Amino acid sequence: MKNKNHLQKMKENKEKIAMMTAYDYPSAKLCQQSEVDMILVGDSLGMVVLGYDSTIQVTVEDMIHHGKAVKRGADDTFIVVDMPFMSYHLSIENSLMNAKRLYQETGGQALKLEGGSQEVITLVEKLTNAGIPVVGHLGLTPQSVNVLGGYKVQGKDKEKAQKLFDQALQLEKSGAMALVLECVPKELAEMVTNVLSIPTIGIGAGNMCDGQVLVYHDVLYYGVDRLPKFVKKYGDVNGATTTAIQAYVSEVKTGSFPTAEHSFTMDPQALPDKKLED
Repeated sequence: MKNKNHLQKMKENKEKIAMMTAYDYPSAKLCQQSEVDMILVGDSLGMVVLGYDSTIQVTVEDMIHHGKAVKRGADDTFIVVDMPFMSYHLSIENSLMNAKRLYQETGGQALKLEGGSQEVITLVEKLTNAGIPVVGHLGLTPQSVNVLGGYKVQGKDKEKAQKLFDQALQLEKSGAMALVLECVPKELAEMVTNVLSIPTIGIGAGNMCDGQVLVYHDVLYYGVDRLPKFVKKYGDVNGATTTAIQAYVSEVKTGSFPTAEHSFTMDPQALPDKKLED
């Protein structure tokens, strides 16, 4: 299994890190078989597999449920679990208890926190000191999408770019083991990557980050209707699945399924009598 130190050496050796989201046993199993370096159990599961319109409705219990399933499917891959909305904002004590549950009950190797406020910086330091590795997340932070004014590129002007840069440095100083950069200009992402000693994982942040992360369902075009600009489609599960299901429905309707090949037989003499016994 790749651990924190291995991922750090990958950055030092300029070896790119491939990260992908997974939300259940089969997706995690396929990610591990495909030699993905890191799996993110993202709170994006709210939209991707639970049908919510944002990540805000996702709970700690949701993350634990899906995190445990992912761990069972990928027990030899570095797994990062998201702390969901408001699970690390009410108080330090509450945040630590939620982190403890997520870390212990899922069996993941790290937790991911969005944002770079002083509150988050303090929590990253406390979690690191307690023995829980933390991955930071700057740029477009979906849990704060309503505050940010929607899903749009972050850090495009001088002031906001400086703020993101400073927060990245603070997160590293507080003990973060890696940093996700989402929807930020590639020039800014490259600058942050070059300055930090910890790995950066980009999503919509250009190709100069130390690694990349994409959503499993986006990569496969599975259950999604449209893709963000920064996603490349590597398959078409929607098309293949619809074709297969339509063929099944058609064969059921026409009676051509199941055939003898898919049926079981018995000795006709063993069949019950049609007449009921008195």
